[in-house]
Amino acid sequence: MPPPGYPPPGYTVPPPGYTYPPPGYAYPPPPGYAPPPVSPSGHRLAEFGDRLGAYLIDGLILGGITLVLFLPVYIWFFSRFWDFSQVYELNPTAPPPDPFRFMLPFILLALGAFAVSLVARYLYEVEAMFRSGQTIGKRVTKIKVVPIDPHATLDRTMALKRFLVQFVAAAVVPGLSWVDGLWQLWDKPYRQCLHDKFANTVVIKINT
Repeated sequence: MPPPGYPPPGYTVPPPGYTYPPPGYAYPPPPGYAPPPVSPSGHRLAEFGDRLGAYLIDGLILGGITLVLFLPVYIWFFSRFWDFSQVYELNPTAPPPDPFRFMLPFILLALGAFAVSLVARYLYEVEAMFRSGQTIGKRVTKIKVVPIDPHATLDRTMALKRFLVQFVAAAVVPGLSWVDGLWQLWDKPYRQCLHDKFANTVVIKINT
């Protein structure tokens, strides 16, 4: 005898001859359902927000390192410029200051800061990344760089190709950084940026 309240309200008795699906049967998705895109290895692809978050975190880390290294140098440079201005004001008969005397060292200082930041970015994005496929930002957002070929292994050459497009070329070609970063929004089927395409890599979402 069935327990009280069974069958529940709204329950429809199967028609005669109905066969229940076997255990583990996969029901078809509802109409209009689109599965999330996956890499050739079957892993879910990283979302735009995941990649943007990782980029911002890594940028803050490297920007902080560059600031710590060069802030004392900038302070020293501008303190020298300020001291000279004070001396000139106290001695109006002195010859006017030569702007090139200050602009050339400042330009060289800025180029030095750029070179150091580029080397730091190389060490971070290539040497420290290609072994695991992750930077600190990618670990935080739980994404990973992998080859588009599921049988290949991420190596230094792939990481270097990504670096050359994403940071070197983007530093000298106006607007390339924006185009490269936004390309994933319309790229099919693997949501690749231009640096991914050049290096034959994709970025996937991981569970841990």
